[in-house]
Order: sequence, then structure tokens, then C-alpha cells
Amino acid sequence: MGNSALKAHLETAQKTGVFQLTGKGLTEFPEDLQKLTSNLRTIDLSNNKIELLPPLIGKFSFLKSLALNNNKLTALPEELCKLKKLETLHLNGNHLRQLPAAFGQLSALKTLSLSGNQLRTVPTQLSGLRHLDVVDLSKNQIQNVPDTVGDLQAIELNLNQNQISQISVQISHCPRLKVLRLEENCLELNMLPQSILSDSQISLLAVEGNLFEIKKLRELEGYDKYMERFTATKKKFA
Repeated sequence: MGNSALKAHLETAQKTGVFQLTGKGLTEFPEDLQKLTSNLRTIDLSNNKIELLPPLIGKFSFLKSLALNNNKLTALPEELCKLKKLETLHLNGNHLRQLPAAFGQLSALKTLSLSGNQLRTVPTQLSGLRHLDVVDLSKNQIQNVPDTVGDLQAIELNLNQNQISQISVQISHCPRLKVLRLEENCLELNMLPQSILSDSQISLLAVEGNLFEIKKLRELEGYDKYMERFTATKKKFA
């Protein structure tokens, strides 16, 4: 892509606060964007070939939305965690194995998508995020859900298509968790904490495609309580 095209994009971004350049084969984060650190509210560089996110990302202090889906990122810089206004972060389809240690400082974050990466566990840093609504960790290599999940503030947690065989009973204590997706994992019925049914806020539990028949779930103690929540929620949205 020529400089003139990039220049035109930058001029538009300066006016709109939105910089979108997707599917252009970019191999690096456009350095020229640093001229717009105080303008930009949205950056979308999805469907490129970016391998590194430079430390300068930390300077976009007004950024609300960052999308880098389908790139070649293997790690994220600590500087990303300085984005105190960031509400939406989409990083689907990369090669991420972990999140920066300071990730919990992204205090405004509401939506986090990390589908199709190489995470092996639910990152403990997520428990520090107080405004998180939706977390998508589907299509990773997660094998267990640790105790720290009990502090997660999310309303929806998507763990579909992982390799989960163990879940901490603490997941029942998530204060706001309403939707839990666990489809296509490696769960035996006895590894699913019954307290999810009997003693949690969860009103939609999706567990198709595990190592048990769904009808067996209905025989578990607490299933009636779960169905009460499920039905009440359905009525609310109907």
C-alpha cells in the first residue's frame, strides 16, 4: 500500500477518530499513527500480518476500541495495559499464549475476545477487571478452569472448543456470570460442579459436545433450580 493511501487514511482518522485498515497485508503497526495518539478512539487492523504490537500503543490514551483479529501476534506489550479508557479488545485468531502481567489495569474493559489463540488456562489477570461483560476464550488449548475464576466479573464466559476436563467449583461464585458456554470440551459429567446448577447465578449453561449425554445432566441434583433461572431469564427476553 502506497504512502498516499496511508496518508488519506490518516487524514480521515484525524477527523473521525477511527483508523481502520483491514486486509491490506500489513506486517507492522503503522508508526505514523503516533501522530494521532490524542485523536483516535478506534483502531481496527484486523486481517493483516502484524507480528508485533509496538510499545507506542500505550500512548493512545483515549482509545476505546482496538481490533487486531487474524494477525500473527505471539505476545502483547506491557504498554497495552496503560489504556485506561479501552472498553473493547478483539484479538481473535492470533498466536497468543498469555496476557501481560499488568492486564488487570485495563480498568474500563467490557468486551474481550481471544478466540482462536493458544491460551492454556483462563488468565488470572481477568479477575481484576471490574467492568468486564463478555469474555470469549473459545478455540484455545485451555485444559482446566482455575480457582481464580471465582472473582471474574463477566456476565458471559465462552469456553467452547477447548480441552477442558476440570472446572473449579469457584465458578459458581462468579457474582455476575449468567451465561457459561462449555460446548465441545472434554468434560465428564462428574467433573461439572453441581453448584453451577444448584447455587450460582448462571441461567444459560451450554454443554453440548462433551463426554456425557445431555439428558444425564437433567438427572443431576440442582437441575430444577437451574431450570427456574433459565426459564425466568427466557421470559425476561421474550
